[in-house]
Amino acid sequence: MFYLLKLFIQMKILLNKNDLNEALYNVKNLGFVPTMGGLHKGHISLIKKSKKICNKTIVSIFINPTQFNNKTDFLKYPRNNKKDLSILKKLKVDFIFMPTSKQIYDSKKSKDIKILNSQKIMCAKYRKGHFEGVIDVMNRLTNIVKPKKIFMGEKDFQQLFLVKKFIEKKYDSKIVTCKTIRDKNKIAFSSRNFNLDKNGLAKASRLTKELIQFKKTLKIKKNITKIIVKKKSELIKKYKIKIEYLELRKKSNLSVANNIKNANLFFAYYIKNIRLIDNI
Repeated sequence: MFYLLKLFIQMKILLNKNDLNEALYNVKNLGFVPTMGGLHKGHISLIKKSKKICNKTIVSIFINPTQFNNKTDFLKYPRNNKKDLSILKKLKVDFIFMPTSKQIYDSKKSKDIKILNSQKIMCAKYRKGHFEGVIDVMNRLTNIVKPKKIFMGEKDFQQLFLVKKFIEKKYDSKIVTCKTIRDKNKIAFSSRNFNLDKNGLAKASRLTKELIQFKKTLKIKKNITKIIVKKKSELIKKYKIKIEYLELRKKSNLSVANNIKNANLFFAYYIKNIRLIDNI
C-alpha cells in the first residue's frame, strides 16, 4: 500500500475518515462513485459523468463483506488495486477513498434498513441479506462522504431502485442514474466478467443477444408471462446453464409487467460458478 500511496499521491488517496474529512472540507457539489474495485468501462462512464457535472469527484474502493451471502463469492471477487488506481489516475479523479472494514463498520446496523416482503423478488429472493448489506454500506458511505450526487448504473437495476429509495429519503444526496455500458458483444460490463474464460464470455454474449431479440418479439405477444417461462426452460437446455430468474418487470416499481412498455427483461444466471445479472 505504501508503494501505491507514493505512486499516486497526487490523487489524494484517503484511507480513513479523518483524512477524508480534512480533504473534503468545504468542497461543494461533490460527486461520488461507490465501487468494489475491479474497475471497467461501466465504472469509467460513471466517473466521467460525475466529472462533467460536479466540481469534484470521489471514488470509493471497498469490497463490502455484508452484501455477500456466499463466502466463496466474496473471496473470489476480483481485486487489483494497482490496476484500479492506474485507471483512476488516467481519469484524473480528485479523491480515492479506500477504507478498511473497521472504518466503515464502526457502529451497529441501522434498524430502519429492511427489505419489504413485496421487494423480495429477483436478486433479493435468491440472495438472502444481499440488499440489506448493500443499503447498509451505502447508508454508511453516504453519511461519511456527504456527496451532492451519487452515480450508479442501471445494470444493477434492482440495487439502484432500492438504494435510491432509501438514500434520497434520508439524505440531501441525489442518485444519478447512468445507462448500462456494453462491450461489442452486447455483454454488460461487470467486475465478475474478469472471472469468465473465453468460452464463458462467448456464451454470455450469445445469451444476451438472444434475449435482446426475444424482448422485441414480446411487443406483439399475449400471455407474456407464460411465454417467458417457456423461454427460460429453452435457454437452460440450450446453453446448459442455471438461470435463477427471467422476468419482465416495470421500471417504475419493479412489479410484474404484462407488456414491454416502460418495462425491462431482468435475468440472473450462472456460467459455471460465476453469477451474472443483466436487464434489457
